[in-house]
Amino acid sequence: MMKKNIILKLIITLFVLSCSKDNEAKKTVLEISAEIEALVYYSGEEDASTVLINTQGGPITELDTEGFDDLLTLVNTPNLLNVTVHQAQTLNPSDFSSDDITFEQAINYDAESIEVLYKVIKYFKDQGRTVYVLGISFGAFMTQELIVRKGLDVADKYLIMVGRLDIDEVFWQGFSEGKIGFFENGILPSLLEQDDVTRRNMSRLAAGLGRNRYTQLLNEHEDLSKVTYVYGKTDENVGKLTEAELQFLQSKNANIISGNGGHGDTIDTHIAQGFEEAFGIE
Repeated sequence: MMKKNIILKLIITLFVLSCSKDNEAKKTVLEISAEIEALVYYSGEEDASTVLINTQGGPITELDTEGFDDLLTLVNTPNLLNVTVHQAQTLNPSDFSSDDITFEQAINYDAESIEVLYKVIKYFKDQGRTVYVLGISFGAFMTQELIVRKGLDVADKYLIMVGRLDIDEVFWQGFSEGKIGFFENGILPSLLEQDDVTRRNMSRLAAGLGRNRYTQLLNEHEDLSKVTYVYGKTDENVGKLTEAELQFLQSKNANIISGNGGHGDTIDTHIAQGFEEAFGIE
């Protein structure tokens, strides 16, 4: 009898050790590598099965960690790993603070930012995780460009807020020259000169993506039902979506949420609805 008990205890011990090793192996797989850590800010559960990737707005030269955390207080994101990804200007802000960059350089910097975003998303997808992408304002253009360059299946679902598919040519042209601007009542574009070199360079980065006609570039995708698009009818920063832009999204089965407010108000008012309809997160 004693011999049987010893054998039974040995079997149980070996089983527990085996499970423990399996769990350690899984945890090792889901830990964030040092290479990816250098490209992101993250919060939440590091080994979560679902990852929310945020490509931030602006563009600005600092990673907006506080703004992302504040945004998450407006939604319920349990059991998620929340990740904000660096862009070219946040990785190397000194490149944009001393001299004016050319528009061609701005386009190349935007391409670098897309590659960083793609690298981070692919890293988590390769681990077998579900990946959602959130793009607000400049991040909306980043998300659209990501889909164009890397395909719709790079991530599982997308929430695009207060962006434009085909922003007015006069607007992005002005930004390419370092100007800043706004839309009166979400419709009429107006441009202003800027004295600060960093701000001029940020405008050029915005124009580097704003120049693209996404109703044409995304047209190869027959179905955009993975995409939820939120826009404001009086958006002063990027303007409201035109009828042509809305018709394009409708023709591609994208989910559209409209708000009556401006840029910031639309984000605050509809972020929770966007999360629920895009990701099923209430």
